[in-house]
Amino acid sequence: MTTNRRPLRKAVVRFCGDSGDGMQLTGSQFTDTAAQLGNDLSTLPDYPAEIRAPAGTLFGVSGFQLQFAAEDIRTPGDQPDVLMAMNPAALKTNLADLKPGGVLIVNEDAFTQRNLEKAGYDSNPLDAEVLIDMYRLHRCPLSKMATQIGKEAGLGRREADRCKNFIALGIAYWLFDRPMAMTEAWVREKFATKPDVVTANLRALSAGWNYGETVELFDEAYSVAKVSDAAPGVYRNISGNQALALGMVAASVKSGRDLVLGSYPITPASDILHELSRMKHMGVRTVQAEDEIAGACIALGASYGGGLGITSSSGPGIALKSETIGLALTVELPMIIINVQRGGPSTGLPTKTEQSDLLQMLYGRNGDSPLPVVAAKSPGDCFYAAFEAVRIALRYNTPVILLSDGYLANSSEPIMVPRADELPELDSPKWEGSSADYLPYARNVDGARFAVAAGTPGGFEHRIGGLEKADQTGHISYDPENHELMTRLRAQKVQNVADDLPPTEIEGAASGDLLVLGWGGTWGAISTAVLQLQKEGASVSSVHLRHLCPLPNDLGAILKNFTTVVVPELNNGQLIRVIRDAYLVDAKGINQIQGKPFTEVGLATALRPFLKGPS
Repeated sequence: MTTNRRPLRKAVVRFCGDSGDGMQLTGSQFTDTAAQLGNDLSTLPDYPAEIRAPAGTLFGVSGFQLQFAAEDIRTPGDQPDVLMAMNPAALKTNLADLKPGGVLIVNEDAFTQRNLEKAGYDSNPLDAEVLIDMYRLHRCPLSKMATQIGKEAGLGRREADRCKNFIALGIAYWLFDRPMAMTEAWVREKFATKPDVVTANLRALSAGWNYGETVELFDEAYSVAKVSDAAPGVYRNISGNQALALGMVAASVKSGRDLVLGSYPITPASDILHELSRMKHMGVRTVQAEDEIAGACIALGASYGGGLGITSSSGPGIALKSETIGLALTVELPMIIINVQRGGPSTGLPTKTEQSDLLQMLYGRNGDSPLPVVAAKSPGDCFYAAFEAVRIALRYNTPVILLSDGYLANSSEPIMVPRADELPELDSPKWEGSSADYLPYARNVDGARFAVAAGTPGGFEHRIGGLEKADQTGHISYDPENHELMTRLRAQKVQNVADDLPPTEIEGAASGDLLVLGWGGTWGAISTAVLQLQKEGASVSSVHLRHLCPLPNDLGAILKNFTTVVVPELNNGQLIRVIRDAYLVDAKGINQIQGKPFTEVGLATALRPFLKGPS
């Protein structure tokens, strides 16, 4: 059969099925292949909150969406062009997102009466005319094919059924003209000790490709070329959590400080612990603590000893770490607190994304206790945000909060791997005098104290702890005037960070009708929506903040150059409160609290009413 292959500039594909159907693996393999071929891409994994939900239920559906393109893209796309659904529950929870006229590929073997009932269907939706009319429906017997392939390879029925995701992947590879060699090599390496599994999965992959090639179900297929104008360099596909880990390691090397991570596993931050635990060869030490408090204390203990102490968690865990963070602030030692935000409050939506911890990070400690707060904007940017957090922590001898979120943590994109000599050296203030003259709380021009690691010989012994310190000497002090002085000195040191920041970047004109102000993982949707409005002729620009405390010195002047300021956030309005308080600007909010990112079209639509005239 000859199938017309239509070239596309970009495409969005979503794999969805039961949490045991291997959708994350399927999506990851398709993503790695797209990256290897030179496509720009962005992914959006979607996990169920339950560790193992009952098979076939709506709350057990797992999904993986990616957009891959021959041009620069910044989001995983709004609506899939192709949806692969492995069972009725996956179809029911994902069908509404599929573009009208999109390709719908389903495992028809899973549409049994029992599975239909679990998903809440009264009848088989695959027989409904509305489904057939709205989408290009392809019913594929994936389970039967997998059973036969597994039987021939010597696998049991349950093991054989697991091969159906590779059949689906093979169909997707054929549909978009993707080579299978990279996945074939991965299968051989992954299951090297299980030759029967290797055989079954390779046959399943080929069977999917051959199915697309020979069965007269598909009237057309597609191709997406590689990015033609990408800057030369070495690229790799990377998730946000991987990038955070590598950024910390790079900062450790550039500072000459041993990296020590104290962490307690929590979704969606656990992969930072997993990644760093693989880097012992880089001098990295990781400790899986018995609880969140211990994790923070381990990190602070490392900083006491002159190392680079890091602790990672999400909102509920950060709450438990707050006293130790306050201690780190009081003793003025460099320490990194990574908060990978998720839906809250309490355990909330542990596998879904949100930006609702900003006010907690700015104000969620006892006493007057401001800290620098840095936020990453994309998966690849997590590397540079991590490096920047360490730079500030070391230069100002202060704990720093680094914000990511569930979307950034689990999604991925290709980035150009930086050369080691492109990254600056990092250092802390050094005491230049003798030990006899050492004053633990003397400060440099930045307001940073001259910290000497605990255990340093030669007369540098000094008192340190959570009780208030006397200025200069560091002795315990209950003097009221000294307490006020030290509180103001600590706050001023944090504010001094703003003097060290580059000019704020504006995407678009420096003045106009509308400024869209954002932070964190909303960057992709905001910048894409603003670019679309600019193409329509609208007077709109955007600013995305990396530094949330202190705010950049030039931000106030920028805000006043626009008639209207709008702040889109995945919370109930948090940065907008800070902006209104700091600059007395009547900013407007666009808020979404659904556990998922903004869409490009949805955000552009929400911004249009704030424009002066028709765009």
